[in-house]
Amino acid sequence: MARVPAAVLNVLTRNRKPSRPRPPVLELAAGPGPWARALGVVAVVLLGGWLGLLVVGQVRVPVGPMDTTMTLRPSFTGGTKINVSPLGALHLDSHIAPVRLDVNVDQLDPVRSQALVDHPERLSGLQDEVTRDVGHGTLDLAVRSGVAVVAGATALGLAVYRRPRRALAAGGLALALLAASGATAYATWNPKSVLEPRFSGLLSSAPSLVGDARSIVTEFDVYQKELARLVTNVTKLYDATSTLPAYAPDPTTIRVLHVSDIHLNPASWTIIASLVEQYEVNVIVDSGDTMDHGTAAENGFLDPVEDLGAPYVWVRGNHDSRVTQRYLERLKNVHVLDDGRAETVAGLRFAGIGDPQFTPDRTAARTGAERSQELAGARLASALRDERAAGTPVDVAVAHEPAAARRTDGEVPLVLAGHVHHQETEVMKYGTRLRIEGSTGGSGLRAVEDEDPDPIEASILYFDRDSRRLQAWDAIRLGGLGLTTAEVSRHLVEENQPGASPSPAGSGSPSP
Repeated sequence: MARVPAAVLNVLTRNRKPSRPRPPVLELAAGPGPWARALGVVAVVLLGGWLGLLVVGQVRVPVGPMDTTMTLRPSFTGGTKINVSPLGALHLDSHIAPVRLDVNVDQLDPVRSQALVDHPERLSGLQDEVTRDVGHGTLDLAVRSGVAVVAGATALGLAVYRRPRRALAAGGLALALLAASGATAYATWNPKSVLEPRFSGLLSSAPSLVGDARSIVTEFDVYQKELARLVTNVTKLYDATSTLPAYAPDPTTIRVLHVSDIHLNPASWTIIASLVEQYEVNVIVDSGDTMDHGTAAENGFLDPVEDLGAPYVWVRGNHDSRVTQRYLERLKNVHVLDDGRAETVAGLRFAGIGDPQFTPDRTAARTGAERSQELAGARLASALRDERAAGTPVDVAVAHEPAAARRTDGEVPLVLAGHVHHQETEVMKYGTRLRIEGSTGGSGLRAVEDEDPDPIEASILYFDRDSRRLQAWDAIRLGGLGLTTAEVSRHLVEENQPGASPSPAGSGSPSP
């Protein structure tokens, strides 16, 4: 073969352009099976980016008086989801993109909330403050999400391909995908979505409670003033309990706080805790309807029960479900009574039965309600007789519905009930005293629907530790939302037991 002259070879070498390195993306797709390789790259990018978001792709953001957590999540439809535990969620069609913004409202910050209560004039700037907080949180989330997506895709790419260039290419593709998603969300952003929200969970009743969302936006000034009034009045309601006079019984007295029909009012827990501390309560008895709908979403509302400062005896009301009951049974310091079950708590023996009706379940038959209450009361009365025959007589029976409680007449000295949302006391034919409690929740959310708010009611019952008989009770009545009155009526009891003659309903004068 003839040799190429050196001069010609030098010219050819000088004129040849150096080959450029292929971009990492093309390198990833090169080689045998390019389609399979490309799909593998896409899988690595998507999975790595998603794992990165799960691990570090969220930010804690203070929004006004609330502490929130913002997170980006992969989604086929986009949009925004605002979780308000335990009440449910609010869904907004805010944008169309393969990412969804999740906002979890974790809790109200007590310091910032109290600042608004002490200075309600700050509410005038609350809207601007919330807007700034959300803007800062969104920017922080965007930066953190970008870092999380790139880091996740790069780390997974390095683990799969074991080549830094391919790993960096995967991270670059992930960042490009996130940027494209952000651009799509920005282009399709719909600020009017707040006017047409979708509610789930307990918030599904929100439109009927807070009015049309459009009116809230267009009449913000009115709602702003109402919010200031309500926040201020609720705080005054808390403070009112600290001025209540406390009975100073002798050391042998057992003090029982009777509450009922809280109906999901969070203000009740603060009031109950205040009464427990002031009156040195030994045990709390709740005669039911603690909830409104009995759903699992409400269960978190019950968590403060563990920290009220006294054992909690509870029976199921017609707004409390078996789901509610099972949740309470797992909480410490809670004694759930049902089917005549008896327990000794703080020196007194209690027995109770849950309400046989569950009215929030609209599919359940409502016929025969009176008969079912009578049967429930009969089962409780039978359990009381069995306890007495076994030498462990019951001191206090508990039922939610007064109709069931009345069936225990003659079997126990005292029976407690609720349901009717106002206080009543009577000594029945065979000597059993029936004490019906009002609504310790001020009828719950219903209180904001009526022009005249329902009062918040509870009672302190005083028992002799030796005889375990009721000596006296204080009927406590607080003004509902918008009112700050506090009233205590003292009622003395002559010895009542099955077979005794009826005694007066009570005596005493209100205390301011």
